[in-house]
Amino acid sequence: MKHVLSVLALAAVSSAIAVPASATPADPSYRAVASGALESPPNASPGTSLVTIDLGGTEMLVDMPFRDLEGMTTEAHIHCCTSTAFTGVASVAVPFTDFPTGVHADTYSKAIPLDDAMSYDPAFLSANGGTASGATSALMAGIAANEAYVNIHTSTYPNGEIRGWLVAAPPVPEAGEWSMLAVGFGGLMWMSR
Repeated sequence: MKHVLSVLALAAVSSAIAVPASATPADPSYRAVASGALESPPNASPGTSLVTIDLGGTEMLVDMPFRDLEGMTTEAHIHCCTSTAFTGVASVAVPFTDFPTGVHADTYSKAIPLDDAMSYDPAFLSANGGTASGATSALMAGIAANEAYVNIHTSTYPNGEIRGWLVAAPPVPEAGEWSMLAVGFGGLMWMSR
């Protein structure tokens, strides 16, 4: 009987911990690990970059540290959309304005407004209805289908020194989920004694 009461008490405490009503699914987040081996054709560049892109509402937040490039940077952007996931080449979709040029290592961080037609390459915009909403829809579909990649071009590799395919980042548990997990572990420990 004592064991049954313990289980009921644990269930009551667990149900009392509520996830906040304002909790919503996190904005989609994507990552890319860029290297010379992923270029088309592949190259032996020692350069690397871990790119993080968060899509929140009408904005794309880009965080792109890069290092060890053989050439001096000339430009960087997102290409979209290849005909097959993780392979092929595509035209420029979103140029990274104000990208640091003439360096071998740096960080590019910027919020890019997706609802602004100026954020897109003119050819990509035109090919997707000529509107920011059409370009945004095509970009989101391409990223979700693993048909978009980030590319850094340099003086040594004008067609691209490093690139990385954008893939969905694993979700990060929310605070309510962590607290429920902690209560569950605490309850198990209490019951085991």
